[in-house]
Amino acid sequence: MNKFHFLGFLFFIAFAQAQNTGSLSGRILDLQSQQPLPGATLLLEGTGIGVVTDEEGYFTVNEIPYKSYNVIASFLGYESETLYNVIVKSVGNRPLLFELEEVVETLDEVVIVRSPFRTTRDTPLSTQSFSAVEIETYPGGNNDITKVVQSMPGISPSIGGFRNDIIIRGGAPNETVYYLDGIEIPNINHFSTQGSAGGPVGMINVSFVRDVTLSSSAFGAEYDNPLSGVLAFEQREGNANEFGGNFRFGASEAGITLEGPLFRKDKERPANTTFLFSVRRSYLQFLFELIGLPIRPDYWDYQWKIKHEIDKYNSLTFIGIGAIDDFSVKAPDEFDAEQQATLDQVPIIDQRSTTVGLSWKRNYKNGKGFMMTALSTNRLENVFSRYEDNTTRTGTIFQNDSYEWETKLRYQTTFYSDQWKWSSGFNIQQSSYQNNTIFNYYDIAYNTTLDFIKYGFFVKGSRKLFNDRMDLTLGLRTDADSFSTGSNLMDNLSPRIAFSYALTENQQWKLNATAGRYFKIPTYTMLGFQNERSLFVNQEASYVRSDHFVAGLEYNVTPSSRFTLEGFVKNYSNYPVSVVDGVSLANKGGGFEVLGNEEIVSEGTGQSSGLEFLFQQKLSNNFYGVFAYTYFFSEFTGLDQRSRPSVWDSRHLISFTGGYKLKRNWELSARWRFAGKNPYVPTDLEASLEAYPEIILDYYRLGEVKLNAFNLADIRIDKKWNFEKLSFNFFFEIQNFLGQPNPTPEEYGLNRNASGEVILPRSLVSVSTDEGNSSPLPSFGFVLYF
Repeated sequence: MNKFHFLGFLFFIAFAQAQNTGSLSGRILDLQSQQPLPGATLLLEGTGIGVVTDEEGYFTVNEIPYKSYNVIASFLGYESETLYNVIVKSVGNRPLLFELEEVVETLDEVVIVRSPFRTTRDTPLSTQSFSAVEIETYPGGNNDITKVVQSMPGISPSIGGFRNDIIIRGGAPNETVYYLDGIEIPNINHFSTQGSAGGPVGMINVSFVRDVTLSSSAFGAEYDNPLSGVLAFEQREGNANEFGGNFRFGASEAGITLEGPLFRKDKERPANTTFLFSVRRSYLQFLFELIGLPIRPDYWDYQWKIKHEIDKYNSLTFIGIGAIDDFSVKAPDEFDAEQQATLDQVPIIDQRSTTVGLSWKRNYKNGKGFMMTALSTNRLENVFSRYEDNTTRTGTIFQNDSYEWETKLRYQTTFYSDQWKWSSGFNIQQSSYQNNTIFNYYDIAYNTTLDFIKYGFFVKGSRKLFNDRMDLTLGLRTDADSFSTGSNLMDNLSPRIAFSYALTENQQWKLNATAGRYFKIPTYTMLGFQNERSLFVNQEASYVRSDHFVAGLEYNVTPSSRFTLEGFVKNYSNYPVSVVDGVSLANKGGGFEVLGNEEIVSEGTGQSSGLEFLFQQKLSNNFYGVFAYTYFFSEFTGLDQRSRPSVWDSRHLISFTGGYKLKRNWELSARWRFAGKNPYVPTDLEASLEAYPEIILDYYRLGEVKLNAFNLADIRIDKKWNFEKLSFNFFFEIQNFLGQPNPTPEEYGLNRNASGEVILPRSLVSVSTDEGNSSPLPSFGFVLYF
């Protein structure tokens, strides 16, 4: 296509719009009973456009001019709910879902509005949520949900800033758990770090997502293993009325999503069964080959959801997500010292991950609660290797050939009794783990197999007090397993309490606080590690413990904006400490490695504490945004019991994300992230020369040196065009548009001559260069809805 054809294509898009209005559809339900609310009102804020629901709670609004709206659902005797920033297009509009909560006592003429900020009685603070629309237009996000999450308050950037590690308020990267429609998924990234969960590219397709919620404390008792966070993805259902989908092309991948009804008998009514399915493929391997880089990241992912409503009380949901990852290298045509060091040192990764889950939800016929039963299985196959020659894959110096396989059953019942809401349940899982590890430098070679049962129980209750001005939640859970001997059900008792008190009658000012104790089982890589005598030397490891204390003030300026100020303390104990490196494993897991595949002792302690300020504005007067500042300390002890700052101890975290809706379906958005100077672990040059291409770090020097501050800003512009059968969204963005250097530790490689031959005697020299690290990076992409 020459430039004249391209200009003609843009001219056609700009002026050949076929129609000027679209439609919205969805459903309004009672939050408690999950039954439809017939006659509920739906209104587009600032317009006279609205409808009422039919006898099954469904609605359809037609002839809506193209733009973004705040959509309000209301019903007599219920809190009204607003969905913000709903974009109306000619096709591809997502079905909307409102769940309204009944108000026990109301005053005449008083309208009660539910907060849009997704706090609950369980989690009245330290909670952030994003809608799919906010994710899709996120600057620098590339439709990657985990990249968007990294800009939430209190989240530290990974070293180098290019990975999707979720590092919350000074904790480690493996302290967060992930749930997709109530099904736990251990891995949400491509090329993920085994024993942790971070990686460079997220797996979850934004086309499936209704909301994403991150809780940094006050975790619900139904969740096991969180120490710093719970990241919950709520998926939408497929379109129950017609078939459709979209094709996405971004900065690293392309993918297609299909959706629609299944087994539809009556075309006048929404189908009882819907589906969503997607497949995506990277093209980075072709791009990197084109520009001469030695690495070849190649990945696929797939995702599906099938929802079937058996009757008005019972539904089944079948979900799945998986990835196929292959990370390889190819020698460049011309020698470059930095590229050669990368070629020598990067791992060769062959990774497969899959999670499949089936859940049954039964709403009790008395309207006083529900039951959820979920059966799921997940498997991770990971071959992580380094060779003397990575290009030919000869001369193995390190290899971790392993798989993790879990089968889980979760049960939860929730019921309402008088003023109380009660939930209780259990989880039981079969865990299988195999690992064949070779590490020449430390003379490690073992082949291990584990099979054991993990189980847990929980109960929690919540209610309103003092004329509904106070919310109180109490919870208790405990966990254990049949293999590790370091702790038991009594040792792992996990109590928690949370309350929120409205200081003013209009609930504009609130005092929130929570305290809780949380536990996490040691990773499979730790439990399965064997020494030279084939003994499970980490079998006596204890569950890691984290005690949280959080309190804060909340000021709701308007129904769509708020200020919060929170103070937090996290005290850690039983933290695993590396016997070889003498350092807490809280300092590991944020790179391309296998976390925990070594001998450890559960003797580490730690603390992270700080203050966090937040301002958040949902879409109002065409503007939306979030600004947050976090000041914190993070330190952990090692074998010598000396407290050292963790590698995440940057002290200062600032994030801003905002956007403005312009006329004619244009939108401008920007993101800025700042982190103070991070401590890092310098290279042990003598040991690294002996182990090369394996790089050995000198953890005893942690805290002596720091990286420069991290300072990254991105800007993006979106434009939407609408046609009768298609809708087209094009975006252009510039990452790091301020041209700031990206701070990374100094890198080393073998000293070579201009031809790439090693100079004898061998020595290590610095190969780090700032060239290109400070350059703005433009990119573009589009979404075609059909």
